[in-house]
Amino acid sequence: MRLISLAALSAALISAPALAGDHPAPAQTKADHHGGGHAMAQADIVDTAVAAGQFNTLVAAVQAAGLVDTLKGDGPFTVFAPVDSAFANLPDGEVERLLEPANRHELVDLLTYHVVPGAVSSDQLAGSIQTVTTVEGTDVLIDATDGVLVGNAEVIQADIETSNGIIHVVDRVIIPTG
Repeated sequence: MRLISLAALSAALISAPALAGDHPAPAQTKADHHGGGHAMAQADIVDTAVAAGQFNTLVAAVQAAGLVDTLKGDGPFTVFAPVDSAFANLPDGEVERLLEPANRHELVDLLTYHVVPGAVSSDQLAGSIQTVTTVEGTDVLIDATDGVLVGNAEVIQADIETSNGIIHVVDRVIIPTG
C-alpha cells in the first residue's frame, strides 16, 4: 500500500474559508522555463502546501515521515490537511515526539490517516454520511450533512485542486478512533 497521508497534511497548507462557496485559484508553477510560452501547470500537493506558508508543521511532518516523494507522486489523493494551529492543539510535546526518528512509524500512520485514495470533491460528499478507508488502512467517518466533519475535524476549506489530487483543509489533527 502506498503511503500518501502526507498529501492530506500538505493539503492543509492552503487556508481560507471553505464550504462558503469561496474557492481559491489552484496553486500554479511555471511549466515553460524557456520563455516561449505562458503555460502554467498546477502544483502538486506538497508544493501547494509549501507555497501556502501556513503549514510548516505538516510539511516538517511529511519530511520526517519520508512521504514527500509519495505526495508528489501521480495520485490522485484526497488529503484532509490540518493547519499549523491544529498541530499546536495537540498535547504539549506531542509534535516534537512524533518528529523524532524513533517514532517515524507512528508519524506515518497518523499522516496517512489523513489521506484517502482517489480525488473526492465536496460535491461528491454533500448531504451524505460515509465511512471511507484511509491510506493508513482504517476507516474514518465523513459526515457532510451539516458542513463537513472528518472524524473529529471540521473542513474549513474545501476543494483545493492540485496536479495530483484534492486538498480539504481541516481545523484539527484527525485522531484514529480504533
